[in-house]
Amino acid sequence: MSVLVRFLGAAGTVTGSKYLVEHDGHSLMVDCGLFQGYKQLRLRNRDPLPILPNKLGALILTHAHLDHSGYLPLLAKEGFHGKVWCTPATRDLAQILLPDSGHLQEEDAAFANRKGFSKHAPALPLYTEEDALRSLKLLRTVPLHQPFEPLPGWQASFTGAGHILGAASLLLDVGGRRLLFSGDLGRPDDVLMLPPEPPPAADAVFIESTYGDREHPQEDVLAELGPALQRAAARGGTAVVPVFAVGRAQEILHAIVQLKARDALPRHLPVYLDSPMAIHSTGLFARHLGEHRLDAAECRAMEHSAEMAMSVEQSKAIAMNHGPKVILAASGMATGGRVLHHLARYLSDHRNMVVLTGYQAPGTRGASLAGHALTLRLHGQDLPVRAEIVQLASASAHADASQLMAWLRALPAAPHRVFVVHGDMEASDALRHRVEAELGWPALVPEHGSTWRV
Repeated sequence: MSVLVRFLGAAGTVTGSKYLVEHDGHSLMVDCGLFQGYKQLRLRNRDPLPILPNKLGALILTHAHLDHSGYLPLLAKEGFHGKVWCTPATRDLAQILLPDSGHLQEEDAAFANRKGFSKHAPALPLYTEEDALRSLKLLRTVPLHQPFEPLPGWQASFTGAGHILGAASLLLDVGGRRLLFSGDLGRPDDVLMLPPEPPPAADAVFIESTYGDREHPQEDVLAELGPALQRAAARGGTAVVPVFAVGRAQEILHAIVQLKARDALPRHLPVYLDSPMAIHSTGLFARHLGEHRLDAAECRAMEHSAEMAMSVEQSKAIAMNHGPKVILAASGMATGGRVLHHLARYLSDHRNMVVLTGYQAPGTRGASLAGHALTLRLHGQDLPVRAEIVQLASASAHADASQLMAWLRALPAAPHRVFVVHGDMEASDALRHRVEAELGWPALVPEHGSTWRV
């Protein structure tokens, strides 16, 4: 019996990772992500899957970022009841991210209904916080390198991928075929996370390509972030930093600790972390010592580097500080969350600054800001962009093109085929070309919805 893989997300785009693996009447999904960015992509979140959720045998998550895990509550709500396999740290993060995702969707829908700017009447969330909490009961953990059996006769194991806490690459052995899913690969020189582990041999490799067409600069995040924040503070401005609650929030906090210790930033400069999800995620670093580069003292320093705004009231109170300050708030691409309220308040003042900290998917507000948009649509209004926009080139959590190629070169033997996924078309095709030209391996960028025999 052949092994089939259907590409239900992250094919020709950098979001919505979902890969349906089918063999001998059984099926398993690798990753279960939300589509983000362009509206036509986000609309796919409401499209039915080509398999009834209650017919899906199991699910494996490579990591907890919402573009890899955020569809799970909806899948469970619609009838999926199988086991969801992941690493322990991925479970811990999912317990934070998924309920928060549901809560934010409820809040955004309620806000849209109050203000009347949604085209839908009423605006409804994809799923609720309660839906997300119920889906967490399906999670089962397995540590790195320990073989497990997600379905009878199917073998699997995780290897470290760097990127964020708990992130893993997945080797799936089914029907006599070895399938290797890279997940999101981190940088070998990441300031927080350990480098990705060398990959095991596989017949088919599914490699992410977020940065498949570019290289990271040699400059480090301190050299970029310090002068920017110093500049905003000197003119009495507020720096709004949209952060990914897991990974980039902690990197920026760690950088601020170092900058203040070196007097590269005023030690009295107020810093706020306005994201319950990011606050809880920051605390997980101390619980997972040995899975990242920080020691216990550095974890404590990171946790005490900012004033934590847990409640809505604490978030609103930040605006009462009229002096220079730094506000870190989710989401990292400004697609939702509390950062939208800070952008609405501070975006139109030339003294202020917006610091973009990672990849900005096309169609997101973050991408509009990175592209020098003159206005930004927030809460149904087009606001003028007068704040200085700074995009940190050194703060990405993804491997660049050469680092992705180095990971592939570390394979013990040439695979039969490489599927280039999780990247914008230009980035994916650039990496595909390098794989074919430099390694001589067959490679392709699959189309969304396509099915391939592996």
